[in-house]
Amino acid sequence: MFFRKISVHSLASAPEFDPYKVLGVSRHASQAEIKKVYKRLAREWHPDKNKSPGAEDMFIKITKSYEILSNEERRANYDRFGQMDENQNLARAPQGFRHYHDSFYFDESFFHFPRTSRDFTDSKHLFHYNQYISEVLPDSFKRPYLIKITSEWCFTCIHIEPVWKDTVQELEPLGVGIGVVDIGYERQLANHLGAHRTPSILGLINGKVTFFHYAVVREHLRQFVESLLPQKLVEKVTDNSYLEFLNSWHEENKPRVLMFDVASNIPLLYKLTAFAYKDYVRFGYVDMGLTETSKVVQRFNINTYAPTMLLFKENTDKPADVIQAKGIKKQIIDEFVSNNRFLLVPRLVNQKLFDELCPVKQFHRRRKYCVLLVTGEVEQFVSVNEAFFDFASSNTKEVLRFAYVYQRQQQPLCDTLLKKEDTTPPQVILLERRSATGRVLYRTVTGGWNGSDNDKHRLLEQLELLQRDPSYLTHDAMLPELNNEFASMFLIQWINTAYDYLAQFYFDLLYSNWREMMPVLSLIFSALFILFGTVIIQAFSDAGEDKPAKQKATGSPKTSWFSCYSRPPKKNFVEVTELTDITYTSNLVRLKPGHINVVLILTDASKQVLLRKFAKEVYSFSGSQTLHYSFLNVDKHSQWMDSLMESAPDARPSDRLDKEEEEEDSTSNKSDYTGHVLALNGHKKYFCLFRPVFTGEEAECSRWSDEDAATAGPSKASRSRSSSRQKATTLEIHHKLDRLGLWMERLMEGTLPRHYIPAWPGLDTITPQK
Repeated sequence: MFFRKISVHSLASAPEFDPYKVLGVSRHASQAEIKKVYKRLAREWHPDKNKSPGAEDMFIKITKSYEILSNEERRANYDRFGQMDENQNLARAPQGFRHYHDSFYFDESFFHFPRTSRDFTDSKHLFHYNQYISEVLPDSFKRPYLIKITSEWCFTCIHIEPVWKDTVQELEPLGVGIGVVDIGYERQLANHLGAHRTPSILGLINGKVTFFHYAVVREHLRQFVESLLPQKLVEKVTDNSYLEFLNSWHEENKPRVLMFDVASNIPLLYKLTAFAYKDYVRFGYVDMGLTETSKVVQRFNINTYAPTMLLFKENTDKPADVIQAKGIKKQIIDEFVSNNRFLLVPRLVNQKLFDELCPVKQFHRRRKYCVLLVTGEVEQFVSVNEAFFDFASSNTKEVLRFAYVYQRQQQPLCDTLLKKEDTTPPQVILLERRSATGRVLYRTVTGGWNGSDNDKHRLLEQLELLQRDPSYLTHDAMLPELNNEFASMFLIQWINTAYDYLAQFYFDLLYSNWREMMPVLSLIFSALFILFGTVIIQAFSDAGEDKPAKQKATGSPKTSWFSCYSRPPKKNFVEVTELTDITYTSNLVRLKPGHINVVLILTDASKQVLLRKFAKEVYSFSGSQTLHYSFLNVDKHSQWMDSLMESAPDARPSDRLDKEEEEEDSTSNKSDYTGHVLALNGHKKYFCLFRPVFTGEEAECSRWSDEDAATAGPSKASRSRSSSRQKATTLEIHHKLDRLGLWMERLMEGTLPRHYIPAWPGLDTITPQK
């Protein structure tokens, strides 16, 4: 290791040392001019690029000069007294040593090598590889991270600790993520970040790592974090531009926030907030110290003695929310923006917005109903849209969310919702999402929507009816994924991102060694190799080679999209196991506590049809780790269902119904259990029962299952059951499971009746019937 001895005393207090002369700027130069000159000189005199004998000394003088002039307090002290606050302390060490290593410059005692100890600040921010991948990396798309690479035996790391602590105390309350990586314990993470030396400081934003290459002072670190943020996060607003800024909410489909403060530069806190909510809100900044902003300040009656934030939605004349306080904190700003991140009636422009506005129902008490207006963009729909907005503005119920969609922009979605009613826009649709895969229950408001008082009154009545009776939504559909209406803007964003990467690549060429550049170069050459390799392979591939593969594929046995064997679940597959003498004990009798086996009852004739329908209905629930799926063939085990029903008398609706069933089955010795579904809890010895139902004109009167038995009387039960028996021969078999999805939802909620039995009947004592 190379050490060079430099007299710090002479550097700090020698008469010829003048930071203005070293940088070549006047005493009236602005901070922007000083910063620009410093960057140019630092690149010119950096010891890695300039091999002249005096380059190292000159670079140290340039860095020290910038440290003085970039800080207003130090600059003022130098202008008044010709010295800095630190000079007296530096003068006490006439024989100091300057250690040059890894682009950092520190005063270090030659004979003192203490082992660094882990303080509370570093321990609180330590990163691990798994934590970085699962938490920090996704979070970097909402806030930047400042990460320090260190180790327990890093002697030079000791000297940056005071600066690091001050920087953490300043930036962390503003919302900057702080991290520490111990290269001795987290070598995998350090290699992943491309950090091979200590000490190193890097920034992380949008999943991109950027290294810090300047002298470690607090002002440099703050400027480094600010440089990581995109340039146009916050728009500067004046008297001439504030109306245009507020009225552009419709194009971007976002609320607008105006921030008022007395500062020429936009505060870092505002920039960090704008970055965190860039997908939801557009931010503007008004400098109240300028004469060009006096009209907008008077227009909204702003108190110039305290920072103020105004949030506007559809009404640009009056803010929807206001906060004003001296020393405003990040937590207050986050709560203010988060509670107002959507317009009163936003337009559905992509799937992400739809998922947040109309979340999937999780529990019965957390229902969210979406009131959706299907409309158009032309002038004839303006009055209709304004009437819908006026109606939504008066809503005070959290359970209702209002939104609208343009039919031309979201044609697949509108076709799915309007095809059953065969209607045209404008229409208002009430819907509730039931699964993340796109399943919804919905109903079109009768009478259409023209924005009249009668339409508003009718919509209000139907909304009240929906909140009293959730079964008011009668239609079921699978919605397609929404089109991204802002996809055309991705090309511009991609170009800006590519520019940032090229600029960072050029900067790394100046300040990084080849070891740090290897991952980037490897990625570039790998991409080029894959690109040209693919082109060459496609150019010389023989189309005739695909024919044997096709013939082989046609000769392979045909498989269905559901699985009846024990194998790991795959996409679009539901694992359904047959209950036999071998699998009966493990899949039911000895089932783990808390696990439930959902069993479909079928016959040889109905096996294929019912299994397909069963797999389709339970597919959205297949992600649960506690649910298992099986089927029982009553042609092989005809007596098992009879034994189970005899063990649980309460499973039958009523005694009167039993008698009528016995009379109806007098011509047949065997009960028909085809299409029944059982939810079996092997550990607690109970089951829930789903009886087959039918759809069509007789759907309502023929519907019968456990949930109906709990509310209907014996007379109604027998009539419904008798009607179902009469229609069973005329309806298709797969209609028997049409209501299974709703039954499964009640099973997950735990609201189904439970029928307890003393013991499970055994399959091994039953003789299969052929």
